[in-house]
Parts: sequence; structure tokens; C-alpha cells
Amino acid sequence: MIEGFVALYIVMLAAFTGYEIIGRVPSILHTPLMSGSNFIHGIVLVGAMVALGEAQGFLGQLIGFIGVILAAGNAAGGYVVTERMLEMFKSSKEGK
Repeated sequence: MIEGFVALYIVMLAAFTGYEIIGRVPSILHTPLMSGSNFIHGIVLVGAMVALGEAQGFLGQLIGFIGVILAAGNAAGGYVVTERMLEMFKSSKEGK
């Protein structure tokens, strides 16, 4: 089991690495990356549901429930944003 400062270190390292990687991506590639990241957000949602199922006590269940809600919102919002971005690339027709 990961505890204390080791868990904090892993989270900080992951956040820094993610920021550095995404910060170097050209704008034209953000839409394909967004579609791929939506898949990852779905995996995060499954992980949050597993954590909620394994939670013991009220505080653990509350944190797990909040994790599921946030992960579901993140995944759904990612698909909405991707759809809106893809709409920008479609050609507009005069007859609509």
C-alpha cells in the first residue's frame, strides 16, 4: 500500500510530467489527443467505481462517490468538447 509522502510524490510527478508533455503538443493535434484522453478518462471512471466498491466507512465511501461523480463529469465533458471541436472542421453549407 502506498502511503503519505510517497503517494504525494507520485501525484506531483504525474502532474508535472503531464503538464510538460501536453504543453509541447501543437494546437492542430489537440483534437486527436482529446479523443484518446476520453478513453483514459473512461478508465479513470472504472477505477473510481472499483475504489468506491472497496471503500470502507462513511468517509471512504464519500470520497469514492465524489471520485465517481468527478470522473463521470470529466469523461462526458471531454466527449462534448471533442464533438464541438470536430464541428468546427465541418464545411458549412448554404442550404441549412
